[in-house]
Amino acid sequence: MKTRFFRFLFITLAFTGLTLAVQAEDLGAVRARMEQRLSRIDALKTSGAIGENNRGYVEVRTAGGDAANVVAEENRDRETVYAAIAQQAGTSAAQVARARARQIASNSAPGVWLQRDNGEWYRK
Repeated sequence: MKTRFFRFLFITLAFTGLTLAVQAEDLGAVRARMEQRLSRIDALKTSGAIGENNRGYVEVRTAGGDAANVVAEENRDRETVYAAIAQQAGTSAAQVARARARQIASNSAPGVWLQRDNGEWYRK
């Protein structure tokens, strides 16, 4: 699931010509953090504690443990990624995030909580 996201991210960035070294370093650090957190995100999704909203971000569904901290860190990094893609594509970060939300919903494993465009939550 996340592997596809990273592939999408880096293909998109390659095609849009993101060449600034500072941005590349920042995105490299973001990618590393997201990869390190991937197993925790997947475990929280599997347990139903978090879900994927219709705006391209993870959201706490059941409070407890470190879910809120993990979600905040993940969403901060996703925001950075979406902004970088939007800047290079000449669109808004919100549009990139919503497109990513549709892609995540399509690729999510059964049992993951997802949010429809109308705001309704459902289990895939």
